[in-house]
Amino acid sequence: MLHEIFYFLIGLGVIFYVYMIWHFDYWKKRHVPAPQPRFLLGNLPGAVTQRRHLSYDVDDIYREYKAQHGFVGIINMRQPNIVIIHPDLVKQVLVRNFSSFADNSFADFTDKHADPIIGRNPFILKGDEWREKRGEITPAFTVSRIQTMYPVIDHVCKRMIKYLRHANQQGPNGFEAKELAAKYNTDVVSSCIFGLDGGSFNGGRAVIREMGKALFTPNWRLIAYIVVAQIFPFLRKIYKIAFVPKHVELFFVDIMKDAVAFRRQTNVERFDYLHYLLELQDKKNLNELDMVAHAITFFLNGFETSSIAISYTLYELAQNKQVQDKLRREIRETTDKHSELSYDVLSKMPYLDQVFNEALRIHPPFAFLCKTCTESTEFRLRVGEYRTVEKDMQVIVPIYSLHHDPEYYTDPNKFIPERFNPEHGGVKAYRDKGVLIPFGDGPRVCLGEKFAMAQVKAAIVSLVKTFEITVNPRTRTHLISDPKQFLTYPIGGIWLDFKTISQ
Repeated sequence: MLHEIFYFLIGLGVIFYVYMIWHFDYWKKRHVPAPQPRFLLGNLPGAVTQRRHLSYDVDDIYREYKAQHGFVGIINMRQPNIVIIHPDLVKQVLVRNFSSFADNSFADFTDKHADPIIGRNPFILKGDEWREKRGEITPAFTVSRIQTMYPVIDHVCKRMIKYLRHANQQGPNGFEAKELAAKYNTDVVSSCIFGLDGGSFNGGRAVIREMGKALFTPNWRLIAYIVVAQIFPFLRKIYKIAFVPKHVELFFVDIMKDAVAFRRQTNVERFDYLHYLLELQDKKNLNELDMVAHAITFFLNGFETSSIAISYTLYELAQNKQVQDKLRREIRETTDKHSELSYDVLSKMPYLDQVFNEALRIHPPFAFLCKTCTESTEFRLRVGEYRTVEKDMQVIVPIYSLHHDPEYYTDPNKFIPERFNPEHGGVKAYRDKGVLIPFGDGPRVCLGEKFAMAQVKAAIVSLVKTFEITVNPRTRTHLISDPKQFLTYPIGGIWLDFKTISQ
């Protein structure tokens, strides 16, 4: 009996081994260059071991094959994927041939039945449903809407400054930049979405802040599902997972109900995001879950990625005193000409725009985008040679690698905002080439880009105008992205000091 069990297990092991390496010669058969994959790990070991952020695995491949090829084939555990190398293919995927790459690969892991909130998010939705939901929410992010919401942003900025001054009086212990930025963003989006004071700077327990954290903290169950579903893709069709824990879903449903009831009862004329959702509900008869899903879309756009953007911008300013001083001069000269800071005033600071974009270039919150080929097309491998990209193939757009390529950026690891000087073509020149895409590009470019920029810039202006910002010794000398996080943020965090300066 023991022998039979032993041989059975050996047989299973052989079958599993053959299954795992079945596609290892996939790219060789198609005459596409590809690095040699490893059993279980493929070419992206960080996805399994979580010892190294995936951006570094992708970047190694990008650099190895960049000299001669437009793209390269890889094996992600056992699934064939493509890593784009040439920026012309970036424009092809995101813009010119968008119809063949309209779906985000992440959409395969969940749906609105398994996860009623994230499953309704335009980032997840596909096809006509994606277009419909994006069309519903796009008017909420127009410039005029952001202008009406700006007083909320400005009010939270003032509370943040007051909080930092008070904390400094208790003794300078340093502030973790992302935690500070998350407090700020929590209060901004809470007020704009639900008409609520998030209470992040009050010193007490901010429940909405805790729930916001839960939205972005991957748990072992989620990570395990993604790994297993990569090995056995058929699981994605028969079982979807909820990214949002049930208690978090119920929390946001409840506060949305309360916010809607209060606003309708009081008839408050406040042209914020909630006001737009109420108009949309009246027009399209949205149910509670649709309302919450749209609210979470705003929350996602204005919370985690914006917190990371603020953190890294402050870090680079703290590291580069000359840049910080130059930005402070621009801020003071601009604000001296206007009675109050507004959305329009922010747009009158070109150096601020250069600083922000340079921070996003070096430290993009998303290290890469993953798109699914929805209909067969062709990619140029090298001059005169093309290869077919088959339906359902996952295509990786390596944002981090493109942003750090010395062919496109002189001294790519140095913080040089002047590289985006309008006299040299500004940001547009790099975006047109497909080598600056922190928000993505094309029809599925980040919905909340304009709002996020206003939110981040307002915080930077308030902090730089008021404080001299330096790096606290608790920050590691070399920032290394945490491999256990989907987005890019360094191990140990970013710790900064804020010293009040004379106005």
